[in-house]
Amino acid sequence: MSLFSNLFSSIRIFIAGLWLVIRIVLEYFGIISDGNDRTTGIKDMREEYKKANYR
Repeated sequence: MSLFSNLFSSIRIFIAGLWLVIRIVLEYFGIISDGNDRTTGIKDMREEYKKANYR
């Protein structure tokens, strides 16, 4: 029984990590946004990049 519990816990942590990576990629490309970008700050980085390129 302990083996299944351990396995389930590991899979849950793996999926959570995978979701974090997917979310960061989607935020980077502007597909999703959580409003204040509290986790990544990617919105500000993208704005700075645009300013640097288009001047």
